[in-house]
Amino acid sequence: MDSELAFSAPAERNRQPILTVLRTLLPAQGQALEIASGTGQHVTWFAAHLPQWTWQPSDVSAELFPTIVARIAQAGLGNVQPPRLLDVMQAHWLGDAGAALRFELIYCANMLHIAPWACCAGLMHGAARHLAPDGRLVTYGPYLEDDVATSEGNKKFDASLRAANPAWGIRRREAVQEQAQGAGLRLAARYAMPANNLLLVWSRA
Repeated sequence: MDSELAFSAPAERNRQPILTVLRTLLPAQGQALEIASGTGQHVTWFAAHLPQWTWQPSDVSAELFPTIVARIAQAGLGNVQPPRLLDVMQAHWLGDAGAALRFELIYCANMLHIAPWACCAGLMHGAARHLAPDGRLVTYGPYLEDDVATSEGNKKFDASLRAANPAWGIRRREAVQEQAQGAGLRLAARYAMPANNLLLVWSRA
């Protein structure tokens, strides 16, 4: 049962607003790679509502893979591949055999602020290698911005992240954009989302 599986309340709350935006961005069908799948709540929700897409969940650790597999099975989804290990800092995503894989969508939610800053460059360079010619990288989560006042909630969240791990923290959008540009990607769209989050769309420069 779902109640027995690892569960993220924020993932449950934001999955539909994110899906609503994805529906405006994506073609009718394609191949999608999810980075940092966690509990699998996003990938299974998206796969159920975008059934013409094939989805590849992944994470740096296999700890939650049984939860993802169980969610796929419970939903009866035939368009989600078994989860695979993927470390954005590795030169070869999905192993040597995955070097030739290209995706119309690479999706990464709520990773950048709970990973070392170097992972941002790793994500951007890896996405540039694996995006199809017209593909998009979509990142979601909290960001700081130079010309936008930071909410009190995000200020407190940022402080709590840095107290838990000095390598963590909410990233500045402009700094992320600089890393993307270094990888040959550009910021194509910015969507303000509930709870002071942003959905950012990156495409080839």
